Amino acid sequence: MSIRNEHLVFPALAPLYRSTHDLAETLLRVVAGGFLVIHGAGKIVDPFGAVDMVEGLGFYPGVFWSPLLAATEFFGGILLAIGLLTRPAAFAVTIVLLVTVYFHWIQIGEGFSGAEKSLLWSAMTLYFVIRGGNAHSVDARLPRTV
Repeated sequence: MSIRNEHLVFPALAPLYRSTHDLAETLLRVVAGGFLVIHGAGKIVDPFGAVDMVEGLGFYPGVFWSPLLAATEFFGGILLAIGLLTRPAAFAVTIVLLVTVYFHWIQIGEGFSGAEKSLLWSAMTLYFVIRGGNAHSVDARLPRTV
């Protein structure tokens, strides 16, 4: 990423911004993935525990969607954290998070205040759908074939 000094409020900090850009992005990816793993851990232990909830959202059969939800949060979080298959993992997690936006905003009727956290998480994971992993990801270490 190119940081132009004339666009900075404190141009003297340009070297700091340049040197920490990838580190900050990596930290965001690792934290997002790690938190998803923590959030999905309870679901992965009881993958059928959310059957009624997912069917209440209109996802039938719940015995299919509940374990898929658990796996997406838990394993998608692991993949995101380590940066392996970053874009597909982030895409799957973003879809799950957008469903939670619908759940909180529309289904439960909590509006923006209920969906705010899911909106923030969706924006964060959508960033990695678009950006992918960076130099500090497993994806970057994989051999490329054309």
